[in-house]
Amino acid sequence: MKLALRFCLGALALALAAVLPQAAQAERLKDLVSFQGVRDNQLIGYGLVVGLDGTGDQTSQTPFTTQSLTNMLGNLGITLNAATTQNMQLKNVAAVMVTAVLPPFARPGEAIDVTVSSLGNAKSLRGGTLLMAPLKGADGQVYAMAQGNVVIGGAGASANGSKVQVNSLGAGRISGGALVERAVPSAFTQPGGTMQMELRDMDFDNAQKIVAAVNNQFGMGTAVALDGRTIQLRAPTDPTSQVSFMAQLENIDVRPSQAAAKVILNARTGSIVMNQMVTLQNCAVAHGNLSVVINTQTAVSQPGPFSNGQTVAARQSNIQLKQDTGALKTVAASATLADVVKALNALGATPADLISILQSMKAAGALRADLEII
Repeated sequence: MKLALRFCLGALALALAAVLPQAAQAERLKDLVSFQGVRDNQLIGYGLVVGLDGTGDQTSQTPFTTQSLTNMLGNLGITLNAATTQNMQLKNVAAVMVTAVLPPFARPGEAIDVTVSSLGNAKSLRGGTLLMAPLKGADGQVYAMAQGNVVIGGAGASANGSKVQVNSLGAGRISGGALVERAVPSAFTQPGGTMQMELRDMDFDNAQKIVAAVNNQFGMGTAVALDGRTIQLRAPTDPTSQVSFMAQLENIDVRPSQAAAKVILNARTGSIVMNQMVTLQNCAVAHGNLSVVINTQTAVSQPGPFSNGQTVAARQSNIQLKQDTGALKTVAASATLADVVKALNALGATPADLISILQSMKAAGALRADLEII
């Protein structure tokens, strides 16, 4: 009897686990929030890549390449007259834009990666060397200097008008190609010994859960939620203690709440992504495809021999319009993501058609989710 009872309870537990939605897994606080004031900074600069194998800019179409080279040679003590500058044919030089990301707490002398992208009409940057290029921030100050050999991930060849290319040859990277010259002050502690955390996704429930978890470990009043994204912390005033405090904060486990039901539609690629909270209500869908086919042919009329006539070419177009009949199909209410996918697949529509169908379902109130088109 006891064995039968245990078997029944075990079967009931398995059935409930299959029916009820699974609880969210606990995540570290560092995966959910970021500290205000601790951020990356974008850098940008302009430079020249030299040493190319005849794949550089065509100077007649990119005059800024010639001007940049003239200015650089002038700084090195080489003076060129106007006639020489106009007759330059620089096939081994390319003007490029240099971009990089300055991480937080970066100090002078630290190496960061840079991306080099062609600005003119260079065919390839393979084998080129970036000359010293200053990288500036949004305030116009120079924060790093970039220089080094450009690594290109693509390959290509051309001959007699034929061309084969794999990946892009106009952009590459230099690993550790820039040295930091100026540090960006990171003031993550506000006056009064307070700091703020920001949730990566706004959610009032998650903000409250984070506050409860922090106060449970450090004591009541340590964390206060200012809104659904910002949490204010009472931090130590000593800098060494602040680092230890932030390290302990990042390792706190929080079980986030379920995300809002959302469907992402990519109109350019036709891809559709939805999370597990999406549900459907009973509805009926009819969708038909409309296609227009235009077939154009050229008819050539040849004159008879010795008739002094001329050959006449006439273009004839045949236009066909075809519309598939869309049968009205019932879509049953679906409570789980698997049921939603099964119901949509039953319509037999393409991803491009599903975008229109989902938009219509949302307008009719049958789709319980937010639509976001990217």
